[in-house]
Amino acid sequence: MSALSITNPAPSERRLSGGILFLLAGLAALGALATNIILPAFPRIGASLGVSSQELGLTLSSFFVAFAFGQLLVGPLSDRFGRKWLVLGGLIVFVAGSVLCAFADTLSFLVLGRVIQALGACAASVLSRAIARDLFDGAALARALALTMIAMAAAPGFSPLLGSALDSLFGWRITFFVVAAFGVVLALHYSRRVGETHPADRRASLAASAVASAYGRLAVDPRFLLPAVSVSLVIGGLYSFFAAAPAVLMSELGLTALELGLFFATTVLIVFAAGFLAPRLAHRWGQRTVGMIGLFIALAGSLFMFAFAAAPAFISFTAGIALYLLGMGLINPLGTAIALHPFGRQAGLASALLGFLQMGCAAIGASLASVLPLQPSASLAVVLTTSSALALLAFLPVAMRQPKAEMGGAGGVTESIGE
Repeated sequence: MSALSITNPAPSERRLSGGILFLLAGLAALGALATNIILPAFPRIGASLGVSSQELGLTLSSFFVAFAFGQLLVGPLSDRFGRKWLVLGGLIVFVAGSVLCAFADTLSFLVLGRVIQALGACAASVLSRAIARDLFDGAALARALALTMIAMAAAPGFSPLLGSALDSLFGWRITFFVVAAFGVVLALHYSRRVGETHPADRRASLAASAVASAYGRLAVDPRFLLPAVSVSLVIGGLYSFFAAAPAVLMSELGLTALELGLFFATTVLIVFAAGFLAPRLAHRWGQRTVGMIGLFIALAGSLFMFAFAAAPAFISFTAGIALYLLGMGLINPLGTAIALHPFGRQAGLASALLGFLQMGCAAIGASLASVLPLQPSASLAVVLTTSSALALLAFLPVAMRQPKAEMGGAGGVTESIGE
């Protein structure tokens, strides 16, 4: 079958196939893959371009900012015209930006390529969540997002190890060709196996006033805003960890580029475990309860890192970040499902605003982690503690206002918050 049928079965009954899982995970992970794969190569990139590792931080912050704002345009466009051409167009832009990065000979050229990469990757990320919302509902949506997170964690988790090996064997430029090739594979898979998932009878108006009004209503709707802000703060902390990892683990704790890659590859197992646990625990205790537990765990890990920030050691840092990742792995799919569930007709727009919040938090967190007048591990501990504490406060009203009924046991939502 050349394209996915969206008329039968119902979204709440559809099973998550391997092909759909690969697509959702690949689209969602594209931005993190493009960022994490180059982290071990920062010293060589800096030497090649004649800049410091700190100056290379601009390649991260510029990526996050472009990623954040690009999503606000892609979301409503996809709700109006469908997902297909925006997915394929975004992947083409991403491939072009990756090739541009591969040939960069100055920092400005590299930053330009990273911005173009981000504009393409943001479309992929937004539409991964929108496609999931098109295809699944209730407990099925939470399960799809959880399994997607498990699969997508492999890319950013193992990509630093791949990036380290590629850098050692062929030089840092080859990493950009590799991510470009992955973008091509995703485009071919989507066009041949999935296709359009947003039918014409569900498409929304594209008038600027209507889009602005829809964003405004969504931004003040607590059904969306509270879980979205909670997830975004925790995800922002995750990207802050990605950005700070080379300084903390290589400069401060003395790991090599290969050891940094192994560290990322090992910690991804925690995200795997959390992704398997999230839907099972949610089925037993409810999405909101388990999401709250995840935030408490993330805060505990942040506080543990903060307690040892004055005299950081590899074991204490690893223990703290492991707890943070476990908590993040629980709240991310469940909080995302709660935020998107009431907005099926505007899944692209809701996903875009969620992505904007996530990348906005990532840009702020990564910037704070680099500019605070503290050693890198202490700066990261401050950012993670602050973000997880704020996320917990934002999610508390969500956890306290349980819906009257939940689909499929406690795992899925049938009534939105406040209804």
